[in-house]
Amino acid sequence: MDLQTFFIALIPIVLLMLMLGVWKIAAHIAAPITLLITAIIAALYWEMPLIKLAGATAEGAAMGLWPIMIVIVAAIFSYNLAKETGSMQKITTILESITTDKRIQVLILAWGFGGFLEAVAGYGTAVAIPASILAALGFNPLFAAVISLIANTVPTAFGAIGIPVSTLATLTELDPNRLSALVALQLTPFIILIPFVLVMMTGGGFKALKGVFGITLASGLGFAIPQYLAARYLGPQLPALLGSLGSLTVTVIIAKMMNKENKQTFTAKFQWEAWRPYMLILICILGASTLVPPVYHALSQFQSSILFVEGAKPLTFKWIATPGALIVIATIFAGILAKLSFRSIGSIFWRTVKQLGKSFPTVLSIVALAKVMSYSGMITDLAGTLAIITGPIFPYISPLIGTLGTFVTGSDTSSNILFGKLQTEIAGSLNTDPYWLAAANTSGATAGKMISPQSIAVATSATGLSGMEGKIFGQTLVFCLVYVLILGIFVGLCSTFGLVKQF
Repeated sequence: MDLQTFFIALIPIVLLMLMLGVWKIAAHIAAPITLLITAIIAALYWEMPLIKLAGATAEGAAMGLWPIMIVIVAAIFSYNLAKETGSMQKITTILESITTDKRIQVLILAWGFGGFLEAVAGYGTAVAIPASILAALGFNPLFAAVISLIANTVPTAFGAIGIPVSTLATLTELDPNRLSALVALQLTPFIILIPFVLVMMTGGGFKALKGVFGITLASGLGFAIPQYLAARYLGPQLPALLGSLGSLTVTVIIAKMMNKENKQTFTAKFQWEAWRPYMLILICILGASTLVPPVYHALSQFQSSILFVEGAKPLTFKWIATPGALIVIATIFAGILAKLSFRSIGSIFWRTVKQLGKSFPTVLSIVALAKVMSYSGMITDLAGTLAIITGPIFPYISPLIGTLGTFVTGSDTSSNILFGKLQTEIAGSLNTDPYWLAAANTSGATAGKMISPQSIAVATSATGLSGMEGKIFGQTLVFCLVYVLILGIFVGLCSTFGLVKQF
């Protein structure tokens, strides 16, 4: 056990947290500085060859550009076009006919709709699109960003049609159905609690639950029950999709029943013109996903692979079958149907790119930082030393390892790739269930989404708050710490007292 190595490996993480949360340095400045310092540490202390360091940095920057930044650009492009064509105003009218209660609007948009976007697309769409719509509805942009980040936690475990859990099952050679069931089990209390947190944040404390306790509970249960049943009996592909659809359906039905004053109805044409950009986006994403294998495999032919680091896996760029590209295509088609000229559509796209100028250095630097820490061995050394230090009480901090992975990489899947095997190996040495700790890594990774600089960059881009990343980080950090603490106690107690066998 080398504590010196452990503390040196912590420097990039602590530095980034200090710059964002304490010194309030804008992310587009903090991220490149942290990347530079991390590269120096990797070269000097971990003796990372310069060619490998350059390759890791280039791979991270390339991945940050495609598929991550393209998703951010695409999401804001769709929002800007919806404003230009009047769709956003019509969406506002429709939502207000369902409910004028902002607490319920948050449940519908940030929780239900956001969960659905995470289930089918991932890559930041579940933060960017709900946050931008909430801001358009009159919510404070900072609040819209924070609320969308907190909502986009539990759905990420089974996001993008179950990729995080499917990947973890493959890497650890565990049965995906049992692993999915345990992930869903660990997350169920949070699925029920988070809607209450969202409502209390919207209305300012416990008093905000008055009059909406029932619909809030239904919104959580409507997500939790379908997700758990799908995870247990169907595997990792559909839990978040069925859960979010269940929650959306239940919440909208109850909201309409509660809204007795406004019984306004809209023609099919009005509804279509309102939701057209987002309907086309969902059609494109679902149609090109693994749920439709022939289309998915056909579009997947349009890809390129580049080897950045010798001995590593080449980075594959899917030029069409990736959420960002599909959203851009759907948005262009929506603009054509709205009778906008190609020149107008191009102008909106270019305006969007310029609008996101500060997001590019932030995202590219953050992903490059994650790659440098991964390839140099920093992240493995951090997790390995934590496991040695904690020994028998490791199950209590097992979710924290997953959180650490997502904080650095911005991805639940990447966290599982980094630490999934480590979790199962430690489970074997502690004579505890490897499925339980592997699931804990995924569950803990969901908490890290709300504080990941990459996710925060998406939120600030969507709400026009670039430079306010530190303030958002400070607000989400408290929720993240409570989340991980509760999850760690649950995972640890079940492991310590052998309750895992009951599940």
